[in-house]
Amino acid sequence: MNTTFRGKVLVSGASIAGPALAYWLHQYGFDVTVVEKAGALRSGGYPIDLRGPAVDVAERMGILPQLRAAHVNTRRLTFLNPDGSTIARLNPNSLMHGNDGRDLEIRRGDLGDVLYAATRDGVAYRFNDSISGLGQDDDGVDVTFGSGDRQRFDLVVGADGLHSRTRELTFGAEEQFHHYIGYCFAGFSLPNTFGLSHEAVLWSKPGKAAALYAVRDYPEVTGLLNFARPEPPYSAFRNPEAQRELVAEVFAGEGWEIPGLVDAMRSADDLFFDVVSQIRMPNWSSGRVALVGDAAHAPSFLTGQGSSLAMVGAYLLAHALATHEDHAAAFAAYEDSARGFVELNQNLVGEGDATLFPATDEAMVARNEMLRQLSELPPGELRPEHYAITLPDVLSRVDSH
Repeated sequence: MNTTFRGKVLVSGASIAGPALAYWLHQYGFDVTVVEKAGALRSGGYPIDLRGPAVDVAERMGILPQLRAAHVNTRRLTFLNPDGSTIARLNPNSLMHGNDGRDLEIRRGDLGDVLYAATRDGVAYRFNDSISGLGQDDDGVDVTFGSGDRQRFDLVVGADGLHSRTRELTFGAEEQFHHYIGYCFAGFSLPNTFGLSHEAVLWSKPGKAAALYAVRDYPEVTGLLNFARPEPPYSAFRNPEAQRELVAEVFAGEGWEIPGLVDAMRSADDLFFDVVSQIRMPNWSSGRVALVGDAAHAPSFLTGQGSSLAMVGAYLLAHALATHEDHAAAFAAYEDSARGFVELNQNLVGEGDATLFPATDEAMVARNEMLRQLSELPPGELRPEHYAITLPDVLSRVDSH
């Protein structure tokens, strides 16, 4: 490769996009540090999907065997009426348009563990710390950490999610890029006392939904509580107690397994609360700071493509940095290669568009009829948006010395 740029890169966030980017940057000769505000990786968690080109990235990383071993292999989805009676049972691929022989469903924490194991020997990790200040000039970026430490890096990449602190410090307040789709959700673990295995059960009424998601035969299930809300609860984003109270208030008085789910949510030590939103930005970089994954272009969980976009974006960003002589050209090439794919997948869902979680009686009737029809059909065709990109070839490793 005819390239001269190699240097110190700080990546903020150790979920999916961050370690994936760190892996490829290390392979290409960069000195990489990942900073993560949590004290350790979050284990378990709700299942996520890896499709098409994201599976190709995993294969090129050499981690596909581990991911296949952790494949959830959900076999059945059961949809319930408010009284608990069954609407329909169907194959997950009928809804998700997945490739049953190639695509993966894996718990988020399991993917994180595999990515960490693939990077920890060549990448420096700083847990229990975060970026609190950024100051950049033509030659580098001065980073102030929450711990008080200060270091200088050649580049900084924010892979710190929907509510990215790196994005806020570099581009300004989240609200200008946050496109709310009209729903909030809470996910958490609870004991599998329901006899569920390799399946999910989804209860709903207009504006509210609940689910029990059983990964294999594990002794715990993932509980989900989802609800429509006109405006995002910004004040609750960093306040777990406010999140618990909001969810409990919304679901007070509901039947089925809801009371037990609310109780479990109140005491769960792995509560994950967020909004169903997208991040849409005109640019994913400014100077020597760039964004990747949800920090740059969250598509919302309704698309099922967040993790795939994170893996693909990380691969493309590292490839661009390794094949261009300066960061500005690399960042431009990264956006040029990734933006079309990202926007196709973001456009799979629009504001207020949540087919599986209807907010009105009319939408509920239409959804239920769709589910009954799908239950009588074989799995549907693959969704072309999931596969609409050709990845560049892996580069030969470049030694940084």
